[in-house]
Amino acid sequence: MLSLLFIGTRLEEEFGFLRIGPLYLLSGFGGSLLSCLHLLVLADKANVVSVGASGALFGLLGAMLSELITNWSIYSNKCSALSTLLAIITLNLAVGFIPGVDNSAHIGGFLSGFLLGFILLIRPQYGYVSRKYLLPPAYDKGKRKAKHKCYQYFFCAVALILLTIGYTYGLLKLLKPATFAQLNDKLMEHLH
Repeated sequence: MLSLLFIGTRLEEEFGFLRIGPLYLLSGFGGSLLSCLHLLVLADKANVVSVGASGALFGLLGAMLSELITNWSIYSNKCSALSTLLAIITLNLAVGFIPGVDNSAHIGGFLSGFLLGFILLIRPQYGYVSRKYLLPPAYDKGKRKAKHKCYQYFFCAVALILLTIGYTYGLLKLLKPATFAQLNDKLMEHLH
């Protein structure tokens, strides 16, 4: 819960609830989806069913990493921020190897959040000025910067495609009638 307090508060202050709320929910969904798919693959070996917000929390970590990559030009201490964030992510993923912890939910949430960060957490590049603050066109010397850099649009498009493919594939695989019955039987075994 400390991760949610520190990471969630920082991201929400910077980007607002309208971006971080959907990111949190969709990351949690991605973590739960991968956890269910992992349970299906290891039908007889898995004894872990993921319950909780850990996938969504890892989604916030993934979003922070993609936000750092996407908005690289506005950070002054880049290497320090990147190394600190990678250390936190590695440490949290390592905790997932403790018996009884479902690391697939962590990985699914992280990947979802990482891709969603490229879509939801894009900032205008340094030096961009909105049209409403510019002088009239006669005084504009053509030095106006574009709102975003080309690589930001590229990352956004690729992330949107990968996220759509991943969610669609996962849901189709999970919601096939035979798969749904198999998952239901597996969950009922755990309850008895």
